Order: sequence, then structure tokens, then C-alpha cells
Amino acid sequence: MHNTIVVFTKVPKIGDTKTRLTIKKGGILTPEEALTVYEGCLLDVINVCIAAKCGEVRICYNHDGDREYLEKLLNKTSDRSQIIEVYADKGGSFDECMQFASDYVFKNRGEDRLADSILIVGGDIPSLQPFVLQDAVRKLEKLSCSESGRETAIRNCGTAIQQVGAALVEGACQEGGFSVVGFTYTTPFDFNRVFYNAEGTTALDMLVMKALEKDIPYGVIEAAPDVDIPVDLGSIIPVLKSLELAARYDENIKVPQNTIAVFDKYGLVSSSFPPVR
Repeated sequence: MHNTIVVFTKVPKIGDTKTRLTIKKGGILTPEEALTVYEGCLLDVINVCIAAKCGEVRICYNHDGDREYLEKLLNKTSDRSQIIEVYADKGGSFDECMQFASDYVFKNRGEDRLADSILIVGGDIPSLQPFVLQDAVRKLEKLSCSESGRETAIRNCGTAIQQVGAALVEGACQEGGFSVVGFTYTTPFDFNRVFYNAEGTTALDMLVMKALEKDIPYGVIEAAPDVDIPVDLGSIIPVLKSLELAARYDENIKVPQNTIAVFDKYGLVSSSFPPVR
């Protein structure tokens, strides 16, 4: 099965990137520091996608983002030549932008599609590891080959001949969200109301509800926390330190060196309150 990994990101911009980490919004960083933190995260995520070697790497960025600035950042990745395409979304809500990211790849399920399956990865999950993406692809392949996967694909695509069945996998993050989602081109799934809905349903709950409604074979992979608010920042620092140590003894661990370097530059450390006696 031909897979692609799409890193879904905004082009970093001062005053518009990770604002909930800034002092103005109750955080601890300046706008410039928040920008640098995100750039470190994004570089590490892209490097993991390249290292995973389980799909072509593409970047989907916001339609009004600075493409020239993005290219300068991509030149700092481990191997720019492995990013085979960079494309802009069409704007709109987060749901609509995410939908375009996958529609662009699947081309209405036609023969000109760019891949049979897609993994969409957020740019703010610096603890992500190559083996997590590899596991996602394995599960997509296994689920899509199942009887239920083929039956759902046939119902969705209106043909009895489908080499790739339906499948959906996700990697959860905090607060009922997800940071990685993958599915095949025959999967009857869309992002409508996933992130924005009047009922207040969490994004992860919406994935589950859509999978149940359409009988989509569903799998989970290791959770990868994102960094949106100060508590996320405090939580991720010890995680990255643990990865740095574990990498001494496990060659499969990819150290998020760019993010760690930014934390070190700004002297960011994590602490907790002592228990009350």
C-alpha cells in the first residue's frame, strides 16, 4: 500500500504562533520565544517523518503563510530532498483545511491519487517517534485487508473490486484530541464537525462516532502530546529529557534535538509543587 505522511502546519509567524504560550495570554514566553519553540517542534516532527521511512513526506501549510519563510525552515531539516511536496491549503475552518490536506492527496479516489493511505501529523508533537508512524502504517495495512475493511470500502466506493479496504487509525493527545490520524482512500471519513461542532463533542469522540456510524475498522497508536498551553510545555520537558537518555541505549529512539536546544537556550525547566502535608 502506497502511503504518504502529511505534516499539517501553519507557517511560523511572530504574534500568530503558539500565542497561548505567551505572557499576553497567560503563558510564560514572549511571542519570539513561542515562535522559536514551535519551529523546534516542527523541525523535529519533520525529521521523525523522514526517519520513519514509511511514506512519502509532504507539508501542507496555511494558504496565507509565508512560503519563502517556510522553505528556509525546511532547509534546516535532516534531509530536505526527502520532502517531496509542499502545498498550501485553501483556507477556511480547521476542519476544512484538514479536509483539503487529504483531498489533495486522494484526488477524489481517482487513479491519479498520490497515495492509497495518508497519515496527517501535527507539527507540535516533539515526542513523536518513527516507530509510532511505522506502527500506524502497519495497522492501516492490516485493517484495510480485513473482511470488514473490504466490505466498508465496497459500500463506500460502489465497486466489488477494491485492493485497499477502509481503515482509520489515530494517536490521541490531551483534552480529547488527537495529534496523528490516518486512513485509506476508500475510507468513508471526512473532517466535517470533527474540530468544530455545536455539541461540544471532542475531536477524538467525533473520530470514534464517525467510525462507528460507517463501520470503519479502527486502530490506535501510541499517544503523542502536543504543546498548546503552558501546562503542555511543563509536561513535555521531562518527556524529552527521558527520550534523550533512552536514546543512549536504544537506537530506535529519535532525539528531538531542535526542541531540546530551544528549551536549553531559554532555560526552560519543569517543576511541580511539593505535596501539602
